[in-house]
Amino acid sequence: MTEPQRVSLSGSHRPELAGIEVLGPVDPDATITATVVLRRRAELDLASLGETVSPVDFADRYGAAADDLDLVRTVLSDAGLTVTDAHAGSRRVAVRGPARVMAAVFGTELNRVRGEHAAEFAARSGELQVPGALGDVVVAVLGLDERPQTRAQFRLHAEAAAQGYRPDQVGSLYGFPSGTDGNGQTVAVIELGGGYRPDDLKNYFAGLKIAEPTVSAVEVDGGKNAPTGDPNSADGEVALDIEVIGALAPGATQVVYFAPNTDQGFLDAVSTAVHANPTPVAVSISWGQSEDQWTSQARAAMDQAFADAAALGVTVCAASGDNGSTDGQDDGAQHVDFPASSPHALACGGTRLEGTPPSTVTAETVWNTSGGGSTGGGVSDTFPLPDFQKTAGVPVRVGGGNPGRGVPDVAGNADPATGYQVLVGGQQTVVGGTSAVAPLWAALLSRLAQQAGHGFGLVHTQLYASAGAGKAQPGFRDITEGGNGAYSAAAGWDACTGLGVPDGAALGQILGGAQT
Repeated sequence: MTEPQRVSLSGSHRPELAGIEVLGPVDPDATITATVVLRRRAELDLASLGETVSPVDFADRYGAAADDLDLVRTVLSDAGLTVTDAHAGSRRVAVRGPARVMAAVFGTELNRVRGEHAAEFAARSGELQVPGALGDVVVAVLGLDERPQTRAQFRLHAEAAAQGYRPDQVGSLYGFPSGTDGNGQTVAVIELGGGYRPDDLKNYFAGLKIAEPTVSAVEVDGGKNAPTGDPNSADGEVALDIEVIGALAPGATQVVYFAPNTDQGFLDAVSTAVHANPTPVAVSISWGQSEDQWTSQARAAMDQAFADAAALGVTVCAASGDNGSTDGQDDGAQHVDFPASSPHALACGGTRLEGTPPSTVTAETVWNTSGGGSTGGGVSDTFPLPDFQKTAGVPVRVGGGNPGRGVPDVAGNADPATGYQVLVGGQQTVVGGTSAVAPLWAALLSRLAQQAGHGFGLVHTQLYASAGAGKAQPGFRDITEGGNGAYSAAAGWDACTGLGVPDGAALGQILGGAQT
């Protein structure tokens, strides 16, 4: 039987975009790029892995096989595409070529469309195909479609005179371990837009009388550190991430990865960060979108990249969203945000923190501001209940269905009304959102890693150890008041604040022993 020219690529279906104007086909000679993700050479089982592995050993054991890489290079090159890069460890092959060749090779049509705010981009719909020879080798093809994939999970306080907290004050209220500053650790930060100005960082940390951290920018897929100076733009996200980490862990080196806001850009940024040298202790992600707004191939590829991170000793911290239990969707159902819903990401929810630094907390509840956002959280309808959550009391999803991955895992201050003082575009402002909680936890983990002498990878297994329904976990202060829509806070794990907010010193004791 003759092999078909192309075979369908499972999970690649893209729906037609609603509310857009189709301008016509993409220029057939326009250069288009894609990232082709290959299968692993062996299954990665974190439960039996035992210890973290080096990047070289990881590539040899779990990366793409040399024969698979050679086959993909040959088939795609023979089809008229140019292979521009290949990375065995992350199993990615980067290709580019004229739009007409890309469309033919992957069995799709590419159109220019005009979307929200008059933005123009290339888009596709339907399913992708791959050359038949690659049917068992290729697991995802990302790119081709340039629609914005995610949103930044930050919110500026509506009142210019808002006070907020310095990030280091929040760290003191959460008992971050004394005698640590993240020295010797690297924290990776993923940004899908915006930028920072070095003068802002210099002036911000000088104003706090905190040593300015080492911060560098890495360009991925043409993404750049491109500040506009507008705090309401993605610049607000970038400043929040860098300044929260820098104020809480000034000794940690920050590497900020800028990539386009597409599924391709997001995966390439994460994979580049996770497989970087030196290996980061944590990756901070403050961008996301409802699970149902992703293709299943993109979700799977990203989840596998987070599994790579865990095997390499990296903890991925992801904001759980700022739009309550619906995650901003208008279909009447409950949704969780991805990538926070990945079982290999530490999902970070939000609270409203009231207290007097350095150590007096007077109240802390679920962040839920009428008309002003609330913490994301709920139960995944994509990822099954992971082993580490099986005794934690995760409910079935509201609206029915099987038990799934519970979101979030942990929480921290996120209400803009009790938010973080930042400097962006030369302007002092107060910012909140679960965007602040991901860098807060990344900074805490860098300080705990400094203390323990190693990173933690899939730290969930230790955080949830001996968890029980309605049972407060050591290392956390349980949050039991408030709700995010369909879910309410309660004793023990809940779908608003997870296990609770950190007790930094206690977590240091729990995580300071031998790595598991």
